[in-house]
Amino acid sequence: MSITALSTNGLVESNGGPSQTLSFEETVRTRRSFRQFLPTPVPDAQILQVLEDAQRSPSNCNTQPWNTHIVSGERIAGLGRLLTAENEAQRFTPDFTFDMECFYGAYGERRRAHGKTFYEAMGVAREDRAGRDKASASNYSFFGAPHAALLFMPSFGDNVRVAGDIGMYGQTFLLSLAARGLGGIPQTSIGFFAQTIREYLGISDELKLMFAISFGYPDYSAPVNGIRMGRVPVSESVTFHR
Repeated sequence: MSITALSTNGLVESNGGPSQTLSFEETVRTRRSFRQFLPTPVPDAQILQVLEDAQRSPSNCNTQPWNTHIVSGERIAGLGRLLTAENEAQRFTPDFTFDMECFYGAYGERRRAHGKTFYEAMGVAREDRAGRDKASASNYSFFGAPHAALLFMPSFGDNVRVAGDIGMYGQTFLLSLAARGLGGIPQTSIGFFAQTIREYLGISDELKLMFAISFGYPDYSAPVNGIRMGRVPVSESVTFHR
């Protein structure tokens, strides 16, 4: 299969990589979360370009606290099998708490609307608990992506500023993927197995797992990848003070 056949956003590709990237506006408005990928590996040179872009993310006092681990090939396949087994056994080892029920008001409404849209795209009925569990478990096989970036961070104070830095790094990473005709999805769910992943990859306990980004060439034939989640108007989230 040629790389050209994988691109649907107008990028001209040859010799395993795109000859140009999207404009900033196109990149921001093209980016979305993909939940099914083709098995075709992304060339190392392209992954390095994405990492070079992400390395230029801002951080508090230029501390650059991100510590990124890229898993591919047999390593991501083995990790996927391990996380699937750990999820089935309900053996969670997160570094940070996460409670879906904490979202209140409009935030909770958006969360529920997102879940409804996702499961409908997967053809899973609300009352189909087994189907919902199976769809959710696809997180732990990285949605079939050939690569995943695991975003670790050192722990300082209450970690709020460091976590903000990791978020900015992750966004730059995702935008760089989109600009190059690739796709990704940030997954906080992978963080539920932080200690398991540290042991699997031989990572120091001093580094905490914030989230992962599965990435590769999106499978545009998958119905779930047709989802385009809406955004509230700027007027609902921005207040001008003059």
